[in-house]
Amino acid sequence: MRLPAGVGACRRNSDPASSIAQPGIVRLVANEQGLRMHAFRHAVIAVLVLLCGGCGYNTLQQQDEQVTAAWSEVLNQYQRRADLVPNLVNVVKGAVTAEKDILDSVVEARARATSIQATPELINNPQAFQQWQQAQSELGSALQRLLVVVERYPDLKSISGFNDLTAQLEGTENRIAVARKRYIEAVQNYNVTVRSFPTNLTAKMFGHTPKQNFTVQDEEVIRVPPRVDFGTPAPESQPPAAPPDDA
Repeated sequence: MRLPAGVGACRRNSDPASSIAQPGIVRLVANEQGLRMHAFRHAVIAVLVLLCGGCGYNTLQQQDEQVTAAWSEVLNQYQRRADLVPNLVNVVKGAVTAEKDILDSVVEARARATSIQATPELINNPQAFQQWQQAQSELGSALQRLLVVVERYPDLKSISGFNDLTAQLEGTENRIAVARKRYIEAVQNYNVTVRSFPTNLTAKMFGHTPKQNFTVQDEEVIRVPPRVDFGTPAPESQPPAAPPDDA
């Protein structure tokens, strides 16, 4: 017996098995798509890890940290020198009153050197780095002139604290030279990595740029630490010889 069309449709729509199977299929498809996306994400991460391992990302991070550490040591030693200057000036100013211009130049050079705020970002600013380097160079030159002048005053070595201060200053200049050398080497390695292919692509992607380095204009002077030697006093000027008496 043939049923009316409406009745058959009602039976099909009210089939319990069909109503249960359709949501199950949808969930199965959704789970399968989720698993595929999960596997795809893991595959992308694995590829990125492999690419980063060969593109110099880790090398850039390590060298950047080495530059930062070397720069911190440079600043530490320059600050140590700046801290010694006031004590040295106070010790010698009473004995070398005739050298007021030299003392004033040291004080002024220290003021200029310490007025520039030395921060980790300074090595990324060429103009600020150049100003800071120039100020430190001027202070070093002023200190060397002062120590050359005080050699003419052997009595200074009997002043309490003078010998200790000059020894500390000489040691600090040696440490500055070592710190500068390490910083120069660290920056050279970093800058080569930043500029070389294919690591330069990674550097651009993550914002790594070449860092500032010391110039060589004063390297020869900086390598020679100031010394004070009172063992050989400056020769005294001899009066001109009297003309011989006429017979």
